[in-house]
Amino acid sequence: MASFFSKLFGFSGGGSKEETAQAAGKTESYGDCLIRATPMREGPQYRLAGSIEKTMPDAGVKVRTFIRADLFASEQDAIDAALRKGRQIVDEQRAALFQDDSPSRPV
Repeated sequence: MASFFSKLFGFSGGGSKEETAQAAGKTESYGDCLIRATPMREGPQYRLAGSIEKTMPDAGVKVRTFIRADLFASEQDAIDAALRKGRQIVDEQRAALFQDDSPSRPV
């Protein structure tokens, strides 16, 4: 019976995959990089997350992902903050950001 009410009202036991699902994001070109905001939904809030991509002439596309502890009440606020954080990471680490051979890594 409890299972019926849980399904009816959208409750789940413990953490579900829906609670940490990625929300729709936004993409922005910045310099020679592509910043993608992909906030992660955590219950009623959104965690700041995104990626920075760069097409390399000889190595294809390299991706640097970032997830921060910041939580936002609205998805749009999380998207705006992720784009700002992506620009900040590019500005601070421009030379070293894509210097290694790794196709994908967190920053």
